[in-house]
Amino acid sequence: MKILAINSSYRAERGYTAYLINLLFEGARETGAECETISLAGIRMNHCLVCNYCQKHARLISEAPDGTPQYQLKCIHTDKDDVQMVFDKMSQADLIIYATPIYVFNISSLLKLLLERFYGASKCGYLRATQTGLLFHHIDPTIMSKPFVSLIVCDNLEDETPRTALQYFKSFSLFMEARQVGSLVRNGGTLSGFGDSADFTRFPKLADVFSAYRKAGRELSLTGRITGSTQRCANQEVLPVPFFYLLKKIRFIPLKKKFAEKAREMQLAIHS
Repeated sequence: MKILAINSSYRAERGYTAYLINLLFEGARETGAECETISLAGIRMNHCLVCNYCQKHARLISEAPDGTPQYQLKCIHTDKDDVQMVFDKMSQADLIIYATPIYVFNISSLLKLLLERFYGASKCGYLRATQTGLLFHHIDPTIMSKPFVSLIVCDNLEDETPRTALQYFKSFSLFMEARQVGSLVRNGGTLSGFGDSADFTRFPKLADVFSAYRKAGRELSLTGRITGSTQRCANQEVLPVPFFYLLKKIRFIPLKKKFAEKAREMQLAIHS
């Protein structure tokens, strides 16, 4: 099993996103998986210019068993940046982890920039029906249709924060005919800490969460998917507040203000 993680955090290896990827990989490597991370913040990556160079020079190379034509395209940036290298590694992987922090309520601009470069690997003038029942254009399935896990990281505790990103990956799965084999959402990173700063005393559930990430890595390596029970454990709230999931649904502002004050106290205690 070859697992490729695409880390789209601007903090690269210094951030919470990288820490959680490494936990997944600890478990995956225990069962023999070959794991690699590409940090998008550390490569050269140009914006898609929608110049249509790729579309004008698309070359028909074969037909799929169902009669769908397969095209080879070349982007004008191919020899100018590292995106083709990323695509090559994606094509060689058995499974991809799209890892993103939440920036302004959505996936990071680095990940969006990479995915926009899919335009240079798709014959957009060829309309087809996907296996998921949608109308879409030709895609390169060796890059875009790989089974994937979405790993969403945010400091904010509200369920509303990752909502747009969660929907993004659902739509991505449908249009790209890529099976989503796991959906991990980890909030409260700054509050609870990670790595050497993890506060297991104030946040005892952190140990279970980190253990669940290692277990998820083992499951991905052995079965190609994360089980529901492991996913729920990895995604659980770590704040030691009874029924916190219900508290988040309450819009009573004085109560929310009181909670924010308490959270600030905890945060100061951790970083003092």
